[in-house]
Amino acid sequence: MAAYDFDLVTIGAGSGGVRATRMAAQYGAKAAVVEEYRVGGTCVIRGCVPKKLMVYASRYAEDIEDAAGFGWHVPHKHFDWTTLIANKDREIGRLEALYRRNLETAGATTFEDRAVLRDPHTVHLLKADKTITAKTVLIATGGRAWIPEEIEGGDLAITSNEVFHLKELPKCVMIVGGGYIAVEFAGVFKGLGARTIVVHHGDEILRGFDGEIRKRMRHEMQKRGIDVHLKSVVASIHAEDGRKRVRLKDGTEHIVDEIVFAVGRRPNTMGLGLEHCGVELTDMRAVAVDAFSRSTQGNVYAVGDVTNRANLTPVAIREGAAFADTVFNDTPTAVDHADIPTAVFGAPEIGVVGLTEEAARAQFAKVDIYKAAFRPMRATMSGRDTLIFMKLVVDGASERVLGCHILGEAAAEMAQCVAIAVKMKATKRDFDATMALHPTAGEELVLLRTKI
Repeated sequence: MAAYDFDLVTIGAGSGGVRATRMAAQYGAKAAVVEEYRVGGTCVIRGCVPKKLMVYASRYAEDIEDAAGFGWHVPHKHFDWTTLIANKDREIGRLEALYRRNLETAGATTFEDRAVLRDPHTVHLLKADKTITAKTVLIATGGRAWIPEEIEGGDLAITSNEVFHLKELPKCVMIVGGGYIAVEFAGVFKGLGARTIVVHHGDEILRGFDGEIRKRMRHEMQKRGIDVHLKSVVASIHAEDGRKRVRLKDGTEHIVDEIVFAVGRRPNTMGLGLEHCGVELTDMRAVAVDAFSRSTQGNVYAVGDVTNRANLTPVAIREGAAFADTVFNDTPTAVDHADIPTAVFGAPEIGVVGLTEEAARAQFAKVDIYKAAFRPMRATMSGRDTLIFMKLVVDGASERVLGCHILGEAAAEMAQCVAIAVKMKATKRDFDATMALHPTAGEELVLLRTKI
């Protein structure tokens, strides 16, 4: 009789958990995954994928306006929220079925249940009221959206989770926060026709991004009509005639249809029974892990946002794969978290990889900056008041390109390609030796010659 029911039990069927479980099963492990909601996790079900679909929807408004400069005339435009949500739901359903099928094909077992650890090897399934045992346990429960508990009337607000299921498009919406999610949803709601207000407690949006990118992004948002309030904090929310009266701590008030809190996500570790297993948590209640994703309890591992390392879907997937290789393929693999490309699908878009100017100057004796701001070719005909901004951060001693920061159309696509060069430690000389592809915005990256 086997000592354990499973070689691996993964708690959480998001991007990282699914990848780890599939690979472990393919390596011959008897593997299972427990998921209490839907297979696919935050990214597929209530994050990256549905958000990007809504971003696409929101951009058509500008596309229709810009088309006039190219001779196209659309006499009547009308947006239908229910059609967007229905089509989005259908696509998410298709992707969830694909994730389920991939697990099944790999030979993994899926439990639709809530899992709580009784000890390092015993998992209690609450709905089924039974326990299963595992030689190895993987925590892959991701992060959770939250609303600050101290806000009066906070129960009247929603998070990004609920945005995807609103019955109708609000006429006026307030977004609280200044990070990825806040900036992206501000662009979505404004693009779809809602009056949009952003309230952020900091002195600038997008903390952690390059300083120039942060300021330029805010200016672009404001040019598009998004009302941005910095150094502002919500004091209270009250229901009023089917709407919400929001009072800020400076005394100003706003009447809105919806208020969305997008103030980051917290590691989803509450109620998992980790206190029974000797699993140490950080100050942020993330699972503390080593380079190989092993927790302080030897047979318990964790990947993805629940570890609060680099909270991005591709990182969770890479960590899940590295875990499977380490534990079930006898190939110890540590994930390199340096030079991770990332994007903000706002209005306009941001794509970055590598160090900001501020971080580079703190680490290197000499830093050279190359940058350009120019009107995109499309805007010369459409007349839209917007710019593309590009910036290369270079080590002045070795000429290695330390960072690339792009704001504007197709920024994310360009950043993904440039990330290969940055990861390979390409130099500014390598960029200069690369032939330009004309006419493109991206050609500017290999034409920058003047140090700023």
